[in-house]
Amino acid sequence: MPPCVPNNSSMASCSPIFQEIQTVVADLDGGLLISPNPFPYFMLIAIEAGSLLRGLLLLLLSPLIHLLYTFVSEPTAIQLMIFISMFGLKIRDIRTTARAVLPRFYAADVREDSRQAFSGMYGRRIVVTSIPTVMVEPFATDFLGADRVLGTEIDVHPKSLRATGFVKTPGVLAGRWKKSAIKQEFGEESPDLGIGCGASDHDFVSLCKEGYIVHPDNSSAIPVNPDDLNLRLIFHDGLLVQRPTYLNAIITYLWNPLGFILAIIRIFFLVPLPLSIMHRLSSFFGLKLITRGLPPPPPSSGPPGFLYVCNHRTAIDPLVISVALKRKISCVTYSLGHFSELMSPIRTFRLSRDRGTVTARISALLKEGDLIICPEGTTCRQPFLLRFSALFAELSDRIVPVAVNIRQGMFFGSTARGWKSMDPFLLFMNPRPTFEITFLDPMPTEMTCTGGRPSIDVANHVQRMLGCTLGFECTTLTRKDKYMMLAGHAGVVDHSSKMEPTKSQ
Repeated sequence: MPPCVPNNSSMASCSPIFQEIQTVVADLDGGLLISPNPFPYFMLIAIEAGSLLRGLLLLLLSPLIHLLYTFVSEPTAIQLMIFISMFGLKIRDIRTTARAVLPRFYAADVREDSRQAFSGMYGRRIVVTSIPTVMVEPFATDFLGADRVLGTEIDVHPKSLRATGFVKTPGVLAGRWKKSAIKQEFGEESPDLGIGCGASDHDFVSLCKEGYIVHPDNSSAIPVNPDDLNLRLIFHDGLLVQRPTYLNAIITYLWNPLGFILAIIRIFFLVPLPLSIMHRLSSFFGLKLITRGLPPPPPSSGPPGFLYVCNHRTAIDPLVISVALKRKISCVTYSLGHFSELMSPIRTFRLSRDRGTVTARISALLKEGDLIICPEGTTCRQPFLLRFSALFAELSDRIVPVAVNIRQGMFFGSTARGWKSMDPFLLFMNPRPTFEITFLDPMPTEMTCTGGRPSIDVANHVQRMLGCTLGFECTTLTRKDKYMMLAGHAGVVDHSSKMEPTKSQ
């Protein structure tokens, strides 16, 4: 058996000379990740691909799972988590969750020392794990640069394409089965480097020319800088803000009934109030509104209205801006949920895909007064700004950039795959959501299309201004990029009533 060094600092010494011909095999749980406990990721599958009830069942059985995992058998505990979290789910939903939800939590748990050793210029990078391959593969290949994932293979019914809750032969890939899988993968050759965690990984590490066992005490482990991963995390989906560890999951489920009641009170008792009263009572209802900058006064009856151009964080951004201004301002939307449209105290107009119709309608609305528009076209949760559509720059030279940031401690109030009608409920279920609205100075005429600037330059300039104000990075990604990555489609919404107002002022 090759030498196995039982301390974290030894990972820094892993620097083969001929890296281009080297191969590395690394265990995911505890080897590449700081935490060896896979429970949070099964909880995410149970909730995001299944339901809150399925997640509750997994949580109620977590004491038994912990006992099995710690004192009896790791494979038995993992098989139980697989059955509870996946039984009856469509394999398509599990894959989508693994691609859209799990990478954010995996990325925050990667060890810096192990990642450096794994991501060197090796000929092949293999991840081995007892977790189902379908859960790990999107993150391992895209963010860690793995060439292959050797993991537990779940059984899928051939006709319904639903998970049966069981695993294929030889079972959960743990202990000696990891060694067998690596032997089958490499044949008579031996991997050059093996990275494992705990005594159970000595079997597969013994096959490697050089082996490293990461110390199980992760208190001194340093998480990786997300920018150092192979792929930057810009888009993600899912309900939960915090990793659903045992403690976080218990707190979340205990809060759910209270949070739902609080959301109903906020939506049905606070939102219908006049905006000036809503502004004064927001803190009483647990909402924190921070307003910066000096917005322009309401337009007179002569000139057209101001066009408030903001980045997009949640579905209620226009409402929050109106509350900050203490007056109703119409907004244009693309895929707002029907419930959000119904409950909105401000006028909302749906956008169509027809440029001529959109241009005519927005121009007419600006003649009536101020208007709010989100040229990103969709929400982004991470500190990035998507590409701004240049259409707004062609329609007005009275542009007021507005920087919007919303902090949510427990639930995300936006989704790409779920029911959009639940977005306001989830947002208002947070114990104390914080809304930060910053009004920038109106754009000088010479910086608009009226002053001779191309519309694309104006849109890019506004994007950079908002990005600088928020500390966000500007990108050229679009709504289509987001939905293709998270939901597997272009995010096209077909509205039967394309540009009709959804609520009178």
